Amino acid sequence: MGLLDKIKGEFIDIIEWLDSSNDTIIHRFERYNNEIKYGAKLVVRESQVAVFINEGQLADVFQPGTYSLETANIPIMATLKGWKYGFHSPFKAEVYFCNTKNFTDLKWGTKNPIMMRDAEFGVVRIRAFGNFAMKIKDAVKFIKEVAGTDGSFTTEKITEQLKTITISRFTDTVAESKIPVLDLASNYDELSKFVFTKIGPEFMEYGIELTKFLVENISLPPAVEEAMDKRTSMGVVGNLNTFTQYQTAMGIEEAAKNPGGVAGAGVGMGMGFAMANQMGQNMQNQQSTPPPLSQFFVAVNGQQTGPFSEQTLAQMVQSGQITKDTLLWKQGMAAWSSASQIPEVAKLFGQAPPPLPPQIPQK
Repeated sequence: MGLLDKIKGEFIDIIEWLDSSNDTIIHRFERYNNEIKYGAKLVVRESQVAVFINEGQLADVFQPGTYSLETANIPIMATLKGWKYGFHSPFKAEVYFCNTKNFTDLKWGTKNPIMMRDAEFGVVRIRAFGNFAMKIKDAVKFIKEVAGTDGSFTTEKITEQLKTITISRFTDTVAESKIPVLDLASNYDELSKFVFTKIGPEFMEYGIELTKFLVENISLPPAVEEAMDKRTSMGVVGNLNTFTQYQTAMGIEEAAKNPGGVAGAGVGMGMGFAMANQMGQNMQNQQSTPPPLSQFFVAVNGQQTGPFSEQTLAQMVQSGQITKDTLLWKQGMAAWSSASQIPEVAKLFGQAPPPLPPQIPQK
């Protein structure tokens, strides 16, 4: 190999980028004076796009593949430099590699509470957070609109702007939906899809494609959550009188185990008296409630009538509507029986006044 061949061999470069990070979107290929040798090899891997910039102007864009940098492979660059017959000398250009993979698990959340009006709780404040995923769809637009000449552009530098858009649109969506606060948890999926379709076009203005948007949690202020917990506890307790008796009984058991001497015994006796008093009141309330009166059905002209109370039966006996042979029945009886065979009804005939004596005509 001659000296000239050796020098030419040293001029052949390989331009590539091996990404060792998980958050780099744009990487500028660093070279001394940005000189690229004729015939250099450009390697663009999957999920990468290479963009050449010549003297501040966007030139050729290379998709995944291996290229030999000659006049035929860089037509825009050749046009900008006026290479009508090719070139064989080094040229200057900036090479930017754009990472087009899907960047996942990017966080978003409300910095300040969102004020909203709820039908049940009135004006409330809520907080929300979640995550989203994105990827670069248009590398040229992203470099022009966002990255500029930044030689190492990471997701951290763009997510703050994207979060601002996300939170603004999410706040507007929640306010317009008028979903009750207690029902927000059951509508995370619907809210996520709606916000996704709303902010997707705005991301595309930067050359970014929104691939996923998720609402993970919507929380209420501690005071509202405490009130909800109390309401839930009341629902679990159910009957407060029964719960009080249970608590009293448990207190007596604990007091009996407590070796507190006279004080412990006094507490136990006091709680015992309170429980006895409560049980006595419950028994008194039960005794003061009169038992239900018997209800009888009466057969009149072969038709079932009633039911009638004993008071009504007494009036019917006095008026003669019911005789001792009238058939009656009530719940618990095996069959219809005559009034004289039913003790509760038979006693009513003794209360009926005797028939009036016949009137004697006066002479």
